Amino acid sequence: MSRTYISGKLHGLTVTSCRLDYHGSVTIADELLDAAGIDAYEQVHVVNLSSGARWVTYALAGPPGSFELNGGGARLGVPGDRCVVMAYQQADAFGGAVAVHVDERNQPTGRVPYAGP
Repeated sequence: MSRTYISGKLHGLTVTSCRLDYHGSVTIADELLDAAGIDAYEQVHVVNLSSGARWVTYALAGPPGSFELNGGGARLGVPGDRCVVMAYQQADAFGGAVAVHVDERNQPTGRVPYAGP
């Protein structure tokens, strides 16, 4: 039976800008996407730890240190807000994932492996 499991997570991202006049998505520093195993254009869930807002969008690769809320998501946060981004996968069993923690400049500070069976 296929279930939905976490596949990658970025924890503690700081919003660097909000661009309402954009066709959507969230821009995340390319090296952070790689570290968490999230692909550009992959569906992600965003949780704003500062406001409690949650939404689903897709990831775009951006320059170092970037975490930008685009399109309608730009109304769900302001620069300086802290957020979590999560990607999921369909599988018959949980095979593991990684959570990448970042500092206030969106630089990686550690990795927490989520081990599978």
